[in-house]
Amino acid sequence: MTQPHTYYITGGAQGIGLGIAQTLLSEGHQVAITDIDKEALDAAVERLPNRQQLLALQADAGIETQVVKSLEETVSRFGRLDGIVHNAGIADPFHGPVEQLSLDTWQAYLNTNLTGAFLCAKHGAPYLRAQGGSIVLMASSRAIQSEPDTEAYAASKGGIVALTHALAVSLGPDIRVNAVSPGWIEVGNWQKPAGQQPVEHRAIDRAQHPVGRVGTPEDIGALTRFLLSEEASFITGQNVVADGGMTRKMVYAE
Repeated sequence: MTQPHTYYITGGAQGIGLGIAQTLLSEGHQVAITDIDKEALDAAVERLPNRQQLLALQADAGIETQVVKSLEETVSRFGRLDGIVHNAGIADPFHGPVEQLSLDTWQAYLNTNLTGAFLCAKHGAPYLRAQGGSIVLMASSRAIQSEPDTEAYAASKGGIVALTHALAVSLGPDIRVNAVSPGWIEVGNWQKPAGQQPVEHRAIDRAQHPVGRVGTPEDIGALTRFLLSEEASFITGQNVVADGGMTRKMVYAE
């Protein structure tokens, strides 16, 4: 790599976003992470490698002025922008029966998960176009299958998949846009210290996955790194499901 690339990751202080940041920093890239949780940001700075190439910014991905400002700060610090990963979102898919789902809750899911992706693309595109950059939007396997009482989350992630191919057509050929749909990714030990949980998986949990295990943030980091890279220069508008094969395995109740 002749020159480090610069990547901007929303929701980068914990979970999958933190795993992606670690992957990119470990390869010598420059990374800006944004998050609304200041405590988590501080913990991420302590945990991540190559801190001299890290910029941590407190920002809400669903608020346009904060997205604009954090993108400006990223380019001001590193001089360029090569890729955006929109990972920020309300992670809990369950909100209760649809008859009791409030409009405020519905809009909160859409605002952070989906509108945040739109804002990143809208305001990041001019920077990315100058570098021939790439966008990766974090969807979910729940965009293609559901459990009860997850309408708001499913709709926001399904919207990500549709937004991905729409943006790919509109922004190409200068900018590629892809989505990643993680399945069961264990993030219990990828939270800020106060939120960390012991990781325990039963045999039945592992057996749900044809690969024989639950996923990790490193798995999504590796896939995201590939989609951002020149190695993926012929891939755009796609939703790549990374779930260990779980959504391909038929499970019958006993």
